[in-house]
Amino acid sequence: MKKIKVCIKKIISDAKIPDYVSSGSSGADIYSIIDTDIAPGAFSLIPTGIAVEIPEGFEAQIRPRSGIALKHGVTVLNTPGTIDADYRGEIKVIMINLGDIVFSVKKGMRIAQMVFAHVEHAKFEVVDELNKTKRGGGGFGHTDLVG
Repeated sequence: MKKIKVCIKKIISDAKIPDYVSSGSSGADIYSIIDTDIAPGAFSLIPTGIAVEIPEGFEAQIRPRSGIALKHGVTVLNTPGTIDADYRGEIKVIMINLGDIVFSVKKGMRIAQMVFAHVEHAKFEVVDELNKTKRGGGGFGHTDLVG
């Protein structure tokens, strides 16, 4: 597995450094630095107390933790959240409670995971027509109608 160097700064001294739970983990767990409750149907911005320096040509994607989603109906609202290589502010996670009861976030709780991905910039070219495909402009469930 290829590794990239990501510099990390603790904004809060007792913030936890992201970590991989196993050698095969794609995402590094990130942690809350606060205690807070999220009511059913509500969302909250949860600080992590860390900032990162991501190498040019990469991004960090903030994704939900499947266990929290399955057990509590709580997920990351803007999945995946994107941390750009030139962002140096604190990483914060927008969590939403789609469950039926209040969800309690505790300081030190694993709230999301951070996955690093390679990024390519596109060179956009305006054309009069696009190449034809079998699918064409079909979208939003069009494959459900195909026999």
